[in-house]
Amino acid sequence: MPTDDDILAAELRVAEVIGGLMEFWGFKAVMGRLWTILYLSPEPLPAAELGERLQASTGAVSMALNDLQKWGVVKKAWRPGERKDYYEPETSIWKMITRVFRERELAYVRAAIEAFEGARKQLARLKSGVDGDTKKRIRFMDGRLSSLLTLSRIGEGLLLMLSSGQQVDPTPMKSLFDPEDES
Repeated sequence: MPTDDDILAAELRVAEVIGGLMEFWGFKAVMGRLWTILYLSPEPLPAAELGERLQASTGAVSMALNDLQKWGVVKKAWRPGERKDYYEPETSIWKMITRVFRERELAYVRAAIEAFEGARKQLARLKSGVDGDTKKRIRFMDGRLSSLLTLSRIGEGLLLMLSSGQQVDPTPMKSLFDPEDES
């Protein structure tokens, strides 16, 4: 017969995996672990219990819960007659992912687009009054920057479609990535 320790062990295994995924995506692993414990719990939990289950300090739990609330993946839950805060998870995985797409990845892609466009403008200004080899190098760099800009704009479009729930049809993009089409 399974014990509470057996159930906790399974819960912690899953929390470790989710924590690793969160860390891979650039977040703190403890954020993924906390979210997982909440996600697997049928009831909202207080911060102290989360810390006990994960053997994490009060400070680490508090900071991670604040970060998770900022990302909208954990919220406080009111419990009548209770003075301490309880927490519950966002249960829509897609909603969480699209928020990250909109607020983080899209910002990175747009910053890249801006940088590539700025570099191309700078190269265009440098073209006049340079010798043939330098002009050739500038043309080469501009071509490569143009490719990076195209890829970034595709990425921006995909992120916008994904974060708005639109269906993504990759067919028009196939020619951009198919080496057989290069000539």
